[in-house]
Amino acid sequence: MMRGKKVEQALAELSFARKAGVPEMHKLLLSAKANAINNHSMDSSKLVVKAVFVNEGVTLKRVMARARGRADRINKRSSHATIVVAEA
Repeated sequence: MMRGKKVEQALAELSFARKAGVPEMHKLLLSAKANAINNHSMDSSKLVVKAVFVNEGVTLKRVMARARGRADRINKRSSHATIVVAEA
């Protein structure tokens, strides 16, 4: 959805998307844009989204009590999202 597009266009498309992870990706793209401008002195009008990927993060293992003294395991999963921006 974002790969290969200009950052401003990707931000505009994310603002209208109705998916569960859109607010986090929008915030992450804004952060990547700010880092490129402030830390690497890139031109904001030339920024393009080069890569977007989400990898599996740490899984927290928890226990939930069940009937008759038993227990079930609950896996609380997390993920690591990465956005790479570059000048076109």
